[in-house]
Amino acid sequence: MSSALHTGEQNDEHWDLIIRPKTSLFDLNLKGVWRYKDLIGLFVKRDFVAQYKQTILGPLWHFIQPIFTTVIFFIVFGTIAKIKTDPGIHPILFYMSGVTIWNYFSACLSNTSSTFVANAGIFGKVYFPRLVIPISAVISNMVKFGIQFLLLITTIIFFSFRGYPIQFGWSWLLIPLLLIMMSLLGLGLGIIISSLTTKYRDFTILIGFAVQLLMYLTPVVLPMSYYMQSKYRFLVLLNPLSSIVEAFRFALFKTGTLNIHGLLYSSVFIVVVVFTGLMVFSKVEKSFMDTV
Repeated sequence: MSSALHTGEQNDEHWDLIIRPKTSLFDLNLKGVWRYKDLIGLFVKRDFVAQYKQTILGPLWHFIQPIFTTVIFFIVFGTIAKIKTDPGIHPILFYMSGVTIWNYFSACLSNTSSTFVANAGIFGKVYFPRLVIPISAVISNMVKFGIQFLLLITTIIFFSFRGYPIQFGWSWLLIPLLLIMMSLLGLGLGIIISSLTTKYRDFTILIGFAVQLLMYLTPVVLPMSYYMQSKYRFLVLLNPLSSIVEAFRFALFKTGTLNIHGLLYSSVFIVVVVFTGLMVFSKVEKSFMDTV
């Protein structure tokens, strides 16, 4: 009898990972996401390398795109439409700063919104916490933001030799906080949309138009003073991105005033969106393979 028990103990299997079904919407398994941090790093590397793998210019597109966009905005809005930007900022710096922070948000939103559809093949074969994919997209875009931000800093230094002094100070400490706010907002909205696209593919097409329209309701191309004279100013004020973009310019150039109330509103909005997104994502990931 004792030998049988001893044999049974030897045959016990010890599992490194036990996969259990989710029991509630609040079962987010964030601890499991942390355990797969190495996989997040691999996905970040994959996203960054694969995007320009078969291109001639490669990562140089990270510089070309904001430069080209800035020049177009300068010609159309600054030269042809003659819309004045914020005083104290050269128009090129105004447009490039807006394009830099906006590119990061739009990339986070676009990449995370296709989480389920674009990665259905991987999800159907290998287990890992599904939040790993959108989180890796946010981090990989942060690397791209760093490259474009370096371009912006170089442009600021160039214009400093032309009479626009560098306003370096404590306000620059706001930039990491604003970047985190942008990333969380892009992540929250993105995973909500990705959950909807499993059944309604129309959202995949709609997101491209929505991002473009939203940019013109955010002081990216036009200054906040221009919107305040418009009858649509309430839409711009309701947009949580407006105060973040304005704070980004304030941090760089110390123009205007820092809208604390606007940033608090944006923070509350972001918390609600991220919480809602995690709940919806948690619900959809249990059965998305049946509909995707």
